Amino acid sequence: MSFAYGVALEMAPGVVRLVAHNPGPFTFKGTNTYLVGDSDVVLIDPGPEDSAHLEAILATLGDRRLSHILITHTHRDHVDGLAALAAATGAKTAGYGRRAITPGAKRTSASGSEYVDQSFVPDVRLAHGDRLAGEGWALTALHTPGHAPGAVCLYAPDLGCVFTGDTLFHGGPGATGRSFSDGDLIVESIRARLFALPGETVVHTGHGEDTTIGAERAAEWNLG
Repeated sequence: MSFAYGVALEMAPGVVRLVAHNPGPFTFKGTNTYLVGDSDVVLIDPGPEDSAHLEAILATLGDRRLSHILITHTHRDHVDGLAALAAATGAKTAGYGRRAITPGAKRTSASGSEYVDQSFVPDVRLAHGDRLAGEGWALTALHTPGHAPGAVCLYAPDLGCVFTGDTLFHGGPGATGRSFSDGDLIVESIRARLFALPGETVVHTGHGEDTTIGAERAAEWNLG
């Protein structure tokens, strides 16, 4: 994986990646944050609560407007930086969301490093098939439960790519937590919602390097 922490890398016209400095056994080199668009920008997954990562995001934005902060799923390494970024930019939040059970509740996983934020209620709820658009970008939400109950992937057909969070990686599906659904559900989500996309669709993952839908369909783990 070619990158440098704090340095924005253009993955394709209109798509920039920043890697958060939170490497580990569950995060690989760190969490990938994506900025999509030119003058009107949407951000996907703000990453961990880290001042250096926030500064890199704001520096990459410059004087451009951040319209929305999209959340693929509410694990700590993807959402801890949300509050500070929203406060700094005034951007609306968007995601599948969860009904608040206990306000502010954070459930720790067996790894001790992840939680499901029970109180995340986005400004814009994205159900399966909902579309969010701005100048130079349009994203369609694909509900893909398995890694987390409210996991969504974000398909950008005009850009020829899909942002998969931790649902699909280079080389296979993401992990499933014991308190979530079992492995069959994430595989079914991938087969039904992601493998239906054109094979040349670039997959921008939540951790690690890009892949394509076609490459993953053809890989050894392919289930048909």
